[in-house]
Amino acid sequence: MPGLMHELVRWGRGAEKTGVPVPIIAGLLHYQFETIHPYYDGNGRTGRLLATFILQRDGYGLQGFFSLEEHHARNPEEYYKRPAANQKHNYYEGREKAELTPWVEYFVTLLAEVFKEVGKTVRQKALSAPKAVSPELRTLKRRERAVLGILAQKETITSRDVADALGLSVRMARNLLERWVTGGLLAMADPSNKNRAYKITKKYRKYIGK
Repeated sequence: MPGLMHELVRWGRGAEKTGVPVPIIAGLLHYQFETIHPYYDGNGRTGRLLATFILQRDGYGLQGFFSLEEHHARNPEEYYKRPAANQKHNYYEGREKAELTPWVEYFVTLLAEVFKEVGKTVRQKALSAPKAVSPELRTLKRRERAVLGILAQKETITSRDVADALGLSVRMARNLLERWVTGGLLAMADPSNKNRAYKITKKYRKYIGK
């Protein structure tokens, strides 16, 4: 296994130097890491993290808009039914000889779809988000401005609203909401666990009108 991992790293560095497109490098590193299967558990999550790191490092990260883990969590059946991904994980049971064209096609098509989705979201948010004319608004991060755009349309939001709007898991959206409450952007509107909802604080309401 150490020898295979060494070869994997060496191939990745060589591919970068010879100009192989970054999405193809990320996809193949992801696949080969799964094939080597260096850990007893967590290989899938680690492989997706590796691919995400390569993409973000080399300009395909979309500033946090895109996460392989989040995407596959929404549609795991599509991920696991890929021809190459469906081989046995053991390196010496045929997986190392698999035809990888279907896997690479799936991987780069996924990226293309995500980029289109992000472009559409950005255009929509640009129309609804408040203008960043004040120092306070200029300090807000992308997701915080997007939430202001949502609250310009409705009185309260839930973790599901944030998850759907930003393409996140409900758990991640819930963590963000708690952080925004602590930071003074949002306040609790309904504290019940079942119907927990959030509203904009007075400090920021002036930026989205009545």
